[in-house]
Amino acid sequence: MRYGIFSDVHSNLEALDAVVEAYKKESIDKYFCIGDVVGYGANPRECVERVSRLVALTVAGNHDWGSVNLFPLSYFNPLAAEALLWTNRQLDSGCAYFLESLKPVYQDSSLTLAHGTLDEPQQFNYMFDDNTADKTFRLLDTNICFVGHTHMAGIFKKDKNGNVTYLRKLALSIEEGSSYIVNAGSVGQPRDGNNQAAFCVYDTTLKTVEIKRVPYDIAKTRKKIIAAGLPQYLGDRLLSGR
Repeated sequence: MRYGIFSDVHSNLEALDAVVEAYKKESIDKYFCIGDVVGYGANPRECVERVSRLVALTVAGNHDWGSVNLFPLSYFNPLAAEALLWTNRQLDSGCAYFLESLKPVYQDSSLTLAHGTLDEPQQFNYMFDDNTADKTFRLLDTNICFVGHTHMAGIFKKDKNGNVTYLRKLALSIEEGSSYIVNAGSVGQPRDGNNQAAFCVYDTTLKTVEIKRVPYDIAKTRKKIIAAGLPQYLGDRLLSGR
């Protein structure tokens, strides 16, 4: 089985379309989204519609819930909160229902999905360090978990001796006895210094994981954000991937 797994689209239609096009070359059997379909960008309705048609399942992100009043705006910085209020006004009933129905965790026999962490997943904690990762490893019933939220692609590994390390490489072969937490990065608002859209391919037969990047029309996305009356910074930051 080849899974296409991606996160943090953030209403960036150009980035999402570029990722979907790139996936066509990957022989994907099933798609999963790790949350935050909306927020920040100018095309929330279009992104929800595309994701809901494409994926087998989406887990809730904080912006998804925030846009439909299921998560407090006080959690967000002022620019993010402003964008969420704007997003709420753009959603039709079908899109709102889709976002309201999202759950914070998914697990099957092959993998686990959570937007932030498995400990208090509904609080959307960030996973930046080994200690935070280990809390999720201790709750993990599969050998691999996919997360997003930080917008920074990367992989945590817990070996058979219980040692947790952060791997700089973005492609790996899964080792027997080890567990992994894979941050798929962000489709629509990368923050790891690479402004290209990120997406992940997980092959359960080959036992491989690879996080890939694809360019998209950032200038067009930025112009749409500004034209919509959203804060200009939300468009400007896309240029640097920060």
